[in-house]
Amino acid sequence: MGFFGILEDKKLSHVPGTVILNEKVADSENPTAALKHGSGKDSHIILVPQPSDDPNDPLNWSDTRKLIIVLIVGLGTILNAATIGPLLNAGLYTISLDFHTSIGKITLISGYQLLVAGASGPIVCACSRKWGKRPCFLFSTLFALIGTIVGSATNSYNGLLAARIIQGASISAYESIVIAIIGDLYFVHQRGLFTSGMQFLLGGISNFSSVLAGPITANLGWKYLFHILIAFVGTQTILLFFFCPETAYRREAQYNIDEIVNEGAAEKGVETQVELSENTDANLPSIQTIATTRTSIPALKTFWQRTAIFSGSYSDENFVQLIIAPFAVCTNIAVLWVVVVSGTITATYVAQAFVLAQIFTLPPYNLDASGIGYLSLGPFIGGLIASIFWAFMLDPMIRWATTKNKGVYEPEYRLLAMASALLTGIGLMAFGVMAENHITYYATATVHGIALFGVICATVSTSAYALDAYRSMSNEIFIAGMVFKNFLFYGFSYFVNDWTARDGPAQVFYVFGGVALFLTLTTPIVFIWGKRYRSIWHRHNLLEKFNIRTHSEL
Repeated sequence: MGFFGILEDKKLSHVPGTVILNEKVADSENPTAALKHGSGKDSHIILVPQPSDDPNDPLNWSDTRKLIIVLIVGLGTILNAATIGPLLNAGLYTISLDFHTSIGKITLISGYQLLVAGASGPIVCACSRKWGKRPCFLFSTLFALIGTIVGSATNSYNGLLAARIIQGASISAYESIVIAIIGDLYFVHQRGLFTSGMQFLLGGISNFSSVLAGPITANLGWKYLFHILIAFVGTQTILLFFFCPETAYRREAQYNIDEIVNEGAAEKGVETQVELSENTDANLPSIQTIATTRTSIPALKTFWQRTAIFSGSYSDENFVQLIIAPFAVCTNIAVLWVVVVSGTITATYVAQAFVLAQIFTLPPYNLDASGIGYLSLGPFIGGLIASIFWAFMLDPMIRWATTKNKGVYEPEYRLLAMASALLTGIGLMAFGVMAENHITYYATATVHGIALFGVICATVSTSAYALDAYRSMSNEIFIAGMVFKNFLFYGFSYFVNDWTARDGPAQVFYVFGGVALFLTLTTPIVFIWGKRYRSIWHRHNLLEKFNIRTHSEL
């Protein structure tokens, strides 16, 4: 049994996803000298995956270039995933008065937008696998720009609906494959900080956008939301085109030491030397050390070569198979758990955003659009605290767990952060009770923040686990999660407002809080049996049986 009760596998000596990360405390008989290590204080850390000798390999890029890419894509995430979706939330009541219709009907406009976002997910996934992530981000940003221009020019309900539907096509890439970029650019021991940051942009920033959108709607009118957004989206489009090269890379199989097993390394254009240790410790997996010899190293691409929209094909699969892949990966039970848990917990929190204007514009609160926007400061602060905490604690936590496990890293250690996700259910229930009993909005904003703290913990933990345990399927996993989540949002937009009006917020959020608590409490099952299931999946991979590949190797 591994550290913290993780059950060891008895079928494979090295389960994909399990790696020796800390050489200092690992069994000295394991041959790690031939593997590349980190530098400075991380000199004892084995780099996972192993970088190639190609200067165009994103893992070999400078820290500055990687950070620039993350910042620009992060800005796109703020605008397309975190701002466009909740853009109108604070002004739902105001817009309903302008169009002489109900809040529920205006909420449904955002529901259609989320439906488009979810439906476009499999296409985005297929395109990102076939032609890389760069064209997906560029075309998504273009849809955002067009939709925002339409929104700024419209004066009708149907025009606003059209604008939101067009904008919906921009959301998918920035909600899903943005996380996979972290796996393209960074090694396992570096991912926690950036995963936490991206999840904060996806969850926490959406609340801050409401803080800004509320006063703009109250003082200038809701159309100015679109006017102002045009400038930001246009700027991000330019930065994306010039400074964000393609991060997809066709990596040779033997460099993925977190994915290979002790069944021999593939020899595909590279001479490999494989040594298997005689492992006296049954808890330590044997690993492969790889010495590579290349006849030539590709030249570094020029600046203008890196600005090409398309940089070739990254998969030999047909397009239909690639579209099916996000649904097919859900035949993996652990992946299905990640998709359902992260998506549902996020959706229960988003239900709060749907009803804020409905609850707090009525007596005794009587808030206007500005006041509704300011209510989002609570969840923004809660999300910010959660993101900062896990940004600095997630990687040290897994290093600590790895040390306790004799230097062997298990992806399940990422799930330790799920303990904090219990706050989601507690926060949701407290919000419902307080809103039902007209407790001060300072208190409701506080428990709203507590709920988002838990949501961020859940999404950071599950996404980091998926990235490390099933990295080869990460694109498809995050797309599947995005599709599930947005379809759930769309479904909620049909009934949450009416349900709240009929039964009151207490009953609604008792249900949502209970669901969130139940899903969080299923985590120990995946934590304890996750390693054995990774072995089962490798030996009985259903995707291979249906000839569906989720990544390409030379």
